[in-house]
Amino acid sequence: QVQLVESGGGLVQYGGSLRLSCAAPGIIFSAYAMGWYRQAPGKQRELVAGITGGGITDYADSVKGRFTISRDNANNTVFLQMNSLKPEDTAVYYCNARNLILRHDYWGQGTQVTVSS
Repeated sequence: QVQLVESGGGLVQYGGSLRLSCAAPGIIFSAYAMGWYRQAPGKQRELVAGITGGGITDYADSVKGRFTISRDNANNTVFLQMNSLKPEDTAVYYCNARNLILRHDYWGQGTQVTVSS
């Protein structure tokens, strides 16, 4: 059973920054596309940012220019650098590892990010 472990969430003021980390032990990390999703109360889970094994990135329009996703394949870790945070960024953030060929889809337990105005 693969368990992704997120860290780095917390409470930050409007305009502040946070860096989320997600460790993914036990998988061939470079073979997995990694993503960060978030879910705010009463809303559906949405994709925030994704990165392929080769490093191609994609972002939700709402976070472009403010968030940066990156990965360290040597240490099985993916990061989400979040700058210029807004109250609407408040949500539980989840890490995802996906390999469509193997039909693997793993999730972390989530980390709370709260942005105060």
